[in-house]
Amino acid sequence: MLVNPVVKFLFFFLISFSLFCSCTKASVNEEPVLVTWSGAYPSAILRTGNNPLWFQLTESGPVHIESIEEAAGIYPLVPWPHAVHVRFLTETDDGVIMAVNRDGFLKIEPNTGNERGYALYHFPGGEGWLSYTVGGFIFYNDNPAAILYMDDLFITSNAGQPRVRTWSFNMNSNIVFPVDIPSLRQFPEDENWSVDTFRLAGDGFYYFRAARRSGSNPAIRLFRTADLSRPVQENEEISAEAFHNSSPREMELSHPSLPQLPEGFAYTGIGMIGNSIVASWEEQEDFSIGAAGFIAIRR
Repeated sequence: MLVNPVVKFLFFFLISFSLFCSCTKASVNEEPVLVTWSGAYPSAILRTGNNPLWFQLTESGPVHIESIEEAAGIYPLVPWPHAVHVRFLTETDDGVIMAVNRDGFLKIEPNTGNERGYALYHFPGGEGWLSYTVGGFIFYNDNPAAILYMDDLFITSNAGQPRVRTWSFNMNSNIVFPVDIPSLRQFPEDENWSVDTFRLAGDGFYYFRAARRSGSNPAIRLFRTADLSRPVQENEEISAEAFHNSSPREMELSHPSLPQLPEGFAYTGIGMIGNSIVASWEEQEDFSIGAAGFIAIRR
């Protein structure tokens, strides 16, 4: 059963967001406006059961669908860097967080309000995400952080590198915010550097690849660091072999509670929340993705 959130939370958010926009556009002669947030509001409350709750992703956020068959064939297959899909799914102490390509963040956690079930939160990235690919998902200062880059391997674009490369969120509001990671300051966006891979490996080191593929001085450099807050001088440059060996091993994702997917679909990530499972899925063909989304079901 899917229960809509209480309307007053949405109303308060819209009013607060309007105040926020008016504040950011104010001239120097206008009185400052103080905006306080009451917390992030959920998009929906999920009550999982033996029958799955299916969600399909769009650039405007997740949409509830009755069955996975509804998703087959309705979206064209496009190269994965340009497709809306769950790029990373991470299980945390209090729920599951997803970094969604071309959209933003999703979080599912036990609801703390009057309605029992799991709260689904959407943190849209807006224009800062729509043209870019999520190249990494980590935690920095206990907050989730997604690293964006311009992928021109399949499609040529004149958009350039994102002006803000790293984004995060917390539960104070549904607004994402930029994050400065000291280890990446050596590769500024305005000098055409991109970070297209960023991960925490099993050995406790963060591995990343910085690339400048256009201009007069193209370069690709590989690094690792044990502490993201340390100066860039402490980044350790590594070989391609060491970088490759830090990649997570591919695993077949399955669970007895997950229903079988139609031909051409696959599960790509899985996390547990209480007595339930959240798993991401995609319609795949070679390096392309069509429809994509996630499922929530009782285990």
